[in-house]
Amino acid sequence: MKIMIVTDAWEPQVNGVVRTLKNTSRELTALGHRVELLTPLEFSTIPCPTYPEIRLSLLPRRRVARRIDEYAPDALHIATEGPLGMAARAYAIRHKLPFTTAYHTRFPEYVNARFRIPVHLTYKFLHWFHGPSQAVMAPTPVVKSDLEQHGFTNVVLWTRGVDLDIFQPMDSKVLNTARPIFLYVGRVAVEKNVEAFLKLDLPGSKWVAGEGPALAELKSRYTNVNYLGVLSQPELAKVYAAADVFVFPSRTDTFGLVLLEAMACGTPVAAYPVTGPIDVLGTEGPGALNEDLREACLEALKIERADARAWAERFSWRAASEQFASHLKPLGTREASQTRATA
Repeated sequence: MKIMIVTDAWEPQVNGVVRTLKNTSRELTALGHRVELLTPLEFSTIPCPTYPEIRLSLLPRRRVARRIDEYAPDALHIATEGPLGMAARAYAIRHKLPFTTAYHTRFPEYVNARFRIPVHLTYKFLHWFHGPSQAVMAPTPVVKSDLEQHGFTNVVLWTRGVDLDIFQPMDSKVLNTARPIFLYVGRVAVEKNVEAFLKLDLPGSKWVAGEGPALAELKSRYTNVNYLGVLSQPELAKVYAAADVFVFPSRTDTFGLVLLEAMACGTPVAAYPVTGPIDVLGTEGPGALNEDLREACLEALKIERADARAWAERFSWRAASEQFASHLKPLGTREASQTRATA
């Protein structure tokens, strides 16, 4: 099958959406599919207001239409709700073509946290965007249920995986500070609730790996914390393996790939008992979930590293990618695609 994936999230961004699409594309190719990614790298872009790491494509509709026509995909997936996603959606609706979409993050809650826009208004936009989709792919059963409670009727499950060859237990001493070592990895932004971790009174030392719009302010306020920038996956695996506990303070993430990456390296998780951690860990996983994040961190120190690795081994990108492919909706024959190109 020839698959086109349209995404506004791509390199140089380093986040869960980008990693998900990269791993999914790799696995789909290994399964015998052809995958074309349509990303902001092909367009003139401007930085997103208050979030310059995210690049917004300028006036993409004509080029998006041409690229879809030229590639003539058998299936079209729109991964994000940004300018490219909206351009691809407009094309598909104009030509009466089926397409699928994805809901990667708690977008209404993020927008509310950053801009104070009421959650119900953003859900109204999401209904408009995803309503014509043949299937809205959600990463967890809880998120699927949440969308359905907000009136979505076309939601299916598309889970996530972890690269167990890159992220694995190892003898790593790259974090050479006082133990126990508590680590956060991810975007440093208000919606990630990183400050809830930084302000905890914990023994040992704290590390933060990642960048984002809140980084400069947090570095100035929490000078006793150690900070790393964006790391490659092999470098990140060494960081996970060197930590004693991975702390996940977010209350809004829909899955949290970093949870799997940390556990694959043998590092137990401390988090709030909310969507994301609950979906990954359930009630039996090797993590400590507690509304008192400090207590969760201290409890996680008691978890065996071998148990964390064993839990991560349950998640595979191959199975997740097969699930993704099963939800795709064929566009029709090549003749139909050629007809669209001349329409």
